[in-house]
Amino acid sequence: MHRGATQARRTSRRTWRGAALLVLIGVFAATANAFDLDDVAAKAQQLAQEPFKDPKGQVPEWLLHINYDQLRDIRFRPDHALWRDTHLPFQVQFFHPGLYHDRTVAVNEIDAAGIHPVAFSTAQFDYGKNTFVSKVPKDLGYAGFRIHAPINGPDYYDEVIVFLGASYFRAVAKDEVYGGSARGLAIDTVESWGEEFPYFKEFWLLRPAVDATGLTIYALLDGPSVTGAYRFTITPGAQTVVDVDLRLFPRKLIHKLGIAPLTSMFFFGENTTQHFDNFRPEIHDSDGLLMAAHDGEWIWRPLDNPRTLEVNGFEMRDPKGFGLVQRDRSFDHFQDLETRQERRPSMWIAPRGDWGAGHVELVQIPTQTDINDNIVAYWVPATAPSSDTPLAYAYTLSWYGDDPARPPAGRVLATRRESGKAAGAQRFVVDFDGTELNAVPGDAAVRAVMTVVGGDAAGELIDQHVIKNPVTGGWRLSFQVRPKRQPVELRAFLERAGSALTETWTYTLQP
Repeated sequence: MHRGATQARRTSRRTWRGAALLVLIGVFAATANAFDLDDVAAKAQQLAQEPFKDPKGQVPEWLLHINYDQLRDIRFRPDHALWRDTHLPFQVQFFHPGLYHDRTVAVNEIDAAGIHPVAFSTAQFDYGKNTFVSKVPKDLGYAGFRIHAPINGPDYYDEVIVFLGASYFRAVAKDEVYGGSARGLAIDTVESWGEEFPYFKEFWLLRPAVDATGLTIYALLDGPSVTGAYRFTITPGAQTVVDVDLRLFPRKLIHKLGIAPLTSMFFFGENTTQHFDNFRPEIHDSDGLLMAAHDGEWIWRPLDNPRTLEVNGFEMRDPKGFGLVQRDRSFDHFQDLETRQERRPSMWIAPRGDWGAGHVELVQIPTQTDINDNIVAYWVPATAPSSDTPLAYAYTLSWYGDDPARPPAGRVLATRRESGKAAGAQRFVVDFDGTELNAVPGDAAVRAVMTVVGGDAAGELIDQHVIKNPVTGGWRLSFQVRPKRQPVELRAFLERAGSALTETWTYTLQP
């Protein structure tokens, strides 16, 4: 884990700036070229020494009481997009405050001449049927922004990534539609005293070159417990990749820090035992949590909509990655022509550097509707940060449709569950799939390595079978388990001659 900022580098750059100011030559270009994560970190560190100031009140109260249709009728005019007439590979459009968006963010552009605020104007927006445009303050500011780039074709600038609300952002890859979201930070998620939501209060957009394939954005985070400096390097494409570098400056002791948080929605799926009156066979933006441990093990946890709040921790050291994945890509399984959930992106976090000991925490919140993001996953360091020690993390966040390298071996294709035939038992049917796995002949000695965590005292395995699936070409594991206590943690993978053929399937059987 990297801690703190590089003091020597900051000192050297201050000296260079001082010389530039003395000679007054190229001062604006010098400012633009010198601005980097260190500068945002200096602002964050200074901000951490000051009391937190709640940004509420920046947006007029009347604007917070408009209805959803009124907010939706306020549209940014594309011909006012930043960099619209410059033939650059990226353009920026902005969101209007109101209703849910109760605070504004400062936005700056960095170019060869220096740093310039991007000024708000009501002329940038089409207010539709709304009649209140004359009441909107002329210097109101933006709620957030979105980046456009031609990822699906050379002549149209598609919406690629959005920064809107607290520290939330979400992106799409080629041929994908919006689904899950990421956040800059999670603090005290599902703790009894309530979660804290720090927010991005200021952004700096680095003007791209004509031939740029990526865009760099800097952000300043603020909250009651912590401030932070972020650099996002965004590269759209078949997989939209966001390299994230961050530095945190705690204002006070943080009980639970969630690094690289991801959020998604899971209403019901193949493994859900609750019944919902809905024509769609499944409704979810992600169907599993995938993890890659340092020792090479890949772990798959199917998501569910539990009857009560469910929180699971997966301990590991120096993880190779984790993410909320939409593995089901069949339209037949969703039957939704509007939301197209088979095209929702998977999200994968690949740490850069040593993150040390800790655990991936999965939070599953009960929901009776598909409008709530009820799934959260993030990394929790084993040691809570002190109130006076800066922290630094780096990771790559990929948004993608499918990737056969995650995992490189066999994967879980579906998990199904029902009441077992044995008294008090539950029956599971788990389908595995993969190019190499499917090539294993049906008469091969493939077996399941199954574990009930806690042993016989926790639960009894009954009727375990592994067979070749003649329809899909994959392999099917079916078994019954009779819990002796609940919850019960189950683990299973397929092997042949002592070599693992698949990732590890894991499931928590709740009461």
